[in-house]
Amino acid sequence: MSVRAPKPDPRIEVREKTTPFKGYFQVDLYRLRHRKFDGGWTEEMTREIFERGHAAAVLLYDPAQDSVVLIEQFRPGAYAAGVEPWLIEIVAGIIDPGETPEAVVRREAEEEAGCSVGDLHPIGCYLATPGGSSETVTVYCGRTDSRGAGGIHGLDHENEDIRVLVLSRQEALERLAAGAISNLIAAVALQWLALNYTELLRIWK
Repeated sequence: MSVRAPKPDPRIEVREKTTPFKGYFQVDLYRLRHRKFDGGWTEEMTREIFERGHAAAVLLYDPAQDSVVLIEQFRPGAYAAGVEPWLIEIVAGIIDPGETPEAVVRREAEEEAGCSVGDLHPIGCYLATPGGSSETVTVYCGRTDSRGAGGIHGLDHENEDIRVLVLSRQEALERLAAGAISNLIAAVALQWLALNYTELLRIWK
């Protein structure tokens, strides 16, 4: 897990920072105040920040077949939220110390989907839940060959049980519109593809 230190900011006064829990992930406790829009200061507040490191994700797209490679797996957070716990997602993984986001998505594409990645096109870097977590997700669209993709993948020692789905671009967007894809990063990536499909083909030709 790679955790970045906050950048000094004159608009923010951190009075204390502690780490009351540290396991595979950690929770940091901040006592702070910040400047208000009227120029004054807020009262001191206490906030818990869930530190799970930073991640990278890739929407695997095959321009020759006009298809995307998605994955489906059990997510305990979805189960705890009371929604369907098996989510359709794009390939993603945590960035380890010294690792680049590009290296992460290439590694994870092999581990989670059995796919190799060619060209990578950046989509963006996003904060999933900035009210309580520092995690950022760097998202790409990656060229792949979807022929032969499928089956069950994942690492046994991480208890991964991942099913690979190959869908036409149109079917993936229809599933998104129907609410069958509720993972936020997958939704962002698929909407990006819908908006930038023509330009991506021009770049990758």
